[in-house]
Amino acid sequence: MCAFEDMAVGWGETYGSHEMTTDGIVAFAEQFDPQPMHTDPEAAAETQYGGLIASGLHTVGVATRLMVEHFLNDSTNRGGLGITDLTWHRPVRPGDVLRVRHEVVERRDSEGHPDAGVVVRDIEVLAGDGEGGDETVVCSWTVAILMGKRES
Repeated sequence: MCAFEDMAVGWGETYGSHEMTTDGIVAFAEQFDPQPMHTDPEAAAETQYGGLIASGLHTVGVATRLMVEHFLNDSTNRGGLGITDLTWHRPVRPGDVLRVRHEVVERRDSEGHPDAGVVVRDIEVLAGDGEGGDETVVCSWTVAILMGKRES
């Protein structure tokens, strides 16, 4: 299990794989972000995007799921403390395969929790074709999380 002590500045990983589909993009958007560029391929074709794109919140949600499955559920994570610098770099489209890269940029003992520390990570969501070719950063943010220390 990954604990606070394992999270040295500079440590990071890339993991996960989730293909964005037309049906998935539309289903998410119909429930949470019902704008035409996310819900209607014909209307989306007439926008500046030239076709259907995923909601940015869908992209963040997929990335969160990948982080939970490949990192957070096997760590001493106690929860998020905040997100800064959330940026969408390019639209995510049907067929894009998303992966997540994270790197520890800061760590410190928690003032309020002596048995935990604060870990700050830069997160990048990468999109590619799923075939191992070039990937592009489509979304990024910085997140602080509270992580438990190993028992002494």
